[in-house]
Amino acid sequence: MSTLPRFEPPRFQALRAILALVLREMGTTYGRSPGGYVWAILQPIGVLAIMSLAFSAVLRSPSLGTSFILFYATGYLPFSGYGEIQGKVSNALRFSKALLAYPRVTWIDTILARLILAVLTKVTVGCIVFAGILALVDTRASLDIGPILNAVALSACIGLGVGMMNCLLNGLVPIWSNIWGILTAPLFLASGVIFLYEDMPQFAQDILWWNPILHAVGVMRRGFYPTYEASYVSLTYGYGLGATLILLALVLLRRHHKRVLEN
Repeated sequence: MSTLPRFEPPRFQALRAILALVLREMGTTYGRSPGGYVWAILQPIGVLAIMSLAFSAVLRSPSLGTSFILFYATGYLPFSGYGEIQGKVSNALRFSKALLAYPRVTWIDTILARLILAVLTKVTVGCIVFAGILALVDTRASLDIGPILNAVALSACIGLGVGMMNCLLNGLVPIWSNIWGILTAPLFLASGVIFLYEDMPQFAQDILWWNPILHAVGVMRRGFYPTYEASYVSLTYGYGLGATLILLALVLLRRHHKRVLEN
């Protein structure tokens, strides 16, 4: 007797495709290098240690609290989380171009797979780094989980929106990645990683407020410093900008993803 082919609802097919893409990404990104995931943890620790030593040599105390490394961690980790998600998503179609020849793999699957892995990796790294800092350093911090989770979600939303737009533009405009690199070169300094927004001159505040990553950093610091209000933060602006970019990119990628793959 011949067996009937097994039928799977489309949503289960999509989940299986995304899971397969996530596992492939993990093996490609971390499985082929010595140390694998260890380097994803050591890299932010090294950056934070160097920053803390450098600034503690010239400053008596950080802008918030008593610990240099905690202050910089609350700025660097949301910033690097955005950067990781944006970078992974912007190359999603190019990275999985060969797999898109299979009918069960769609362009949106490749984006979701890279988003999921980037978020899981950065959340894991953040938990390890913050747990280590709080356990080994006298930070006198008081954690508020709500703002911390909000900062993670906001960084992911902005990173996804910017990454999807760059995924489109990288395929349509061959030199866009070079242009984007030049435009965002000062982003580290403009995102409040090493300073407080409130400590900047008014003219600088008026310009930097439009940087959505600065709002994610402010929300993250609310979660560790109960006396820090970060009154400049606008979740409406941050999530609104991210959602707008995501929706716009979805519409444009649906129409032009084949052109992106051809270039």
